[in-house]
Formats: sequence, structure tokens, C-alpha cells
Amino acid sequence: MPIANLTRRLMRSRFLRFALVGAGGALVDIGALYLARDGFGLDLYSGRVFSFLCAVSFTFFANRAFTFGDAKRGRLARQWLVFATSQLGGLAVNYALYAVLVTYWPLAHDEPAIAVVLGSLAGLVFNYAAARRLVFRAG
Repeated sequence: MPIANLTRRLMRSRFLRFALVGAGGALVDIGALYLARDGFGLDLYSGRVFSFLCAVSFTFFANRAFTFGDAKRGRLARQWLVFATSQLGGLAVNYALYAVLVTYWPLAHDEPAIAVVLGSLAGLVFNYAAARRLVFRAG
């Protein structure tokens, strides 16, 4: 069963689990962005602030349970705040690329999900390092 062994080994990879949670977070981000734009009437820039808060909350809880389940537990609200703050560097990279794409690439302006995904990939490595070193340290 080489595929089963490979799957088990991959799932032990903390970075892969973080990336999978991040992919789920990107879906939350996209859904919340479209809700902000189409449901709340926000523009593509302020709507992204709303969608980031939704995505960072999703990824915090998923990473806390799935990726870093063995890490020290702090007070929930404080740990969420440290996580959200630690993700701001990745957000800066993510949002900068997103803003450039929706401003200058007509396809990304019409379908901002493209810009969300590309921005998320750009911020992934920074966010992983911040989460592992600052928020979910080994217990």
C-alpha cells in the first residue's frame, strides 16, 4: 500500500496541514469577499478586510485543532489575537498582490477569487513561520 503510506507521511507534515487549512481559509476568504461585495455592497478593497477577518478566524480554529493540536494552549481570545496579529505580515504581501491584480488585471477585477488565491499563495510561507514560532509553539 504505497499510496496509503505516502498519504500518512504527508499528513504528518505540519506545513502540508497548514497549507490545507490555508486552502480552506482561501475558500472562506473568497466566499466572504463575494458576500461583502454582492450582499453588503462593499467595494473590492474594504470587502477584503471583512473577508480576511472571516478567513483568519477559520484558519485559527482549524490550525489550532488540526495543524498544531499538540501545541501549548493559551487563553482562546488572546491566542486568536496573537494569531491574527502574526498573520498581518502575510496579509500585507497577500493584500498588496491582490490589490495590484484587481486594479490592473481586468480578469482579476471581474473574478477577484483569482487574486485572492494568488495573494494567499504569496503569503503562505510567511504565515506558516509566524504561526509556528509565535502562536503555536511546542508544549
